[in-house]
Amino acid sequence: MATTAPARPLTAARLLSLPVVSWALYDLANTIFSMNIVSLYLGLWVVNVMGGSDATWGYANSLSMLLVLLTAPLLGALSDQAGRRLPFLLASTLACVALTALLGTPGLAASLALFVFANYFFQAGLIFYDATLPAVSTPENRGRVGGLGIALGYVGSFLGVGIGRAFLESHGYVFVFRMTALLFLLFALPIFLFVPEPRRASALRLGRNATRRAFRQVAETVRHARRYRGLGRFLLGRAFYADAVNTVIIFMGLYVTNEVGFTTNEAQLVLLVAIATAAAGAYALGHVVDRIGPRRTLHRVLALWAVALAGAFTIAVAGLPKALFWIVACLAGIALGGTWAADRPYLLVLAPPRRVGEFYGLYSLVGRFAAVVGPALWSFVADTLGLGRPAAIATMLLLIAISYFILRGVDDAPRAWAPEER
Repeated sequence: MATTAPARPLTAARLLSLPVVSWALYDLANTIFSMNIVSLYLGLWVVNVMGGSDATWGYANSLSMLLVLLTAPLLGALSDQAGRRLPFLLASTLACVALTALLGTPGLAASLALFVFANYFFQAGLIFYDATLPAVSTPENRGRVGGLGIALGYVGSFLGVGIGRAFLESHGYVFVFRMTALLFLLFALPIFLFVPEPRRASALRLGRNATRRAFRQVAETVRHARRYRGLGRFLLGRAFYADAVNTVIIFMGLYVTNEVGFTTNEAQLVLLVAIATAAAGAYALGHVVDRIGPRRTLHRVLALWAVALAGAFTIAVAGLPKALFWIVACLAGIALGGTWAADRPYLLVLAPPRRVGEFYGLYSLVGRFAAVVGPALWSFVADTLGLGRPAAIATMLLLIAISYFILRGVDDAPRAWAPEER
């Protein structure tokens, strides 16, 4: 009887091989954009420099993510049928970089239009980038290779804020936007130079049927989700807490400067602290998931979010010392890292092994839907209703509470899958 050779262990040398590091550096590159453009400096420029409002910034984010939501299934299907992802990733990266370099050069309205499309191409690039992981990994080491990318992503966050701290006061926001574009390009180049991606022999020709097949697959996946205990309810609960989490990321720079009273320099330090605690939280709560399960871990993470958001609301409304916000930043950072450490394993419990990829696609679609609704909801509460940012924070707290009550009915007991689902 033939035996199968055991998988070769992943050594440090192989983990740090040129293709793997080149792939992971793209995570660093795109996180610089995410931090500087989506989370911090562009929002501050729109509101504090150009006289825009939270609605101006929030609705631009929602419009950009709506375009992604509507086209993501098609983009994924097109790259599947082409048999290669890197050409699509290159095109989306170059488009994002070019548009980012132009931010702030025209007026407010034109810059917001540039952002809508820059963020669209950034988000589209993530679809192609995630799909290139098999090109540099095997099923045995995929988690560690992906983890390297996540780790370098945190480095990218620090580097992004470092750009602002080094150049914002002396050179202004537009220079920071251009530096962000340049570093995005420089750190993205290795994936195109050193990651081999042979074209699959089974690749299909692109055609009009691609669109129909892509959206038909999404509809079928939604129907399939109803067949599995707790899966649909989990995805619904995720829509609510992802709404809150994604929105807080977008507006926190504005909140800490305009409501809590931090200077821009202090706000940068607050975000650095939050990033550091997010990295620590992801690592620590990953171990907690292994010990007590994803359900109980996620419940504790949501409770932590509730405390952090309640603290942010109270500090602004009651005029408490802004130094207390450092505690809020640490709690929010831990909760942020813990959110993704808990909810991805949660899905693995609820989805049959045979359909994990299918339902991870739906999981991502729910996140994109949340990224459309959340910023629009904040903008509606803060500006359209005129209730202000603390009321918007309270609305995010309400979303966290709703998600908690939805998820209470979803257990994480091991499922007995039928043979055809394994």
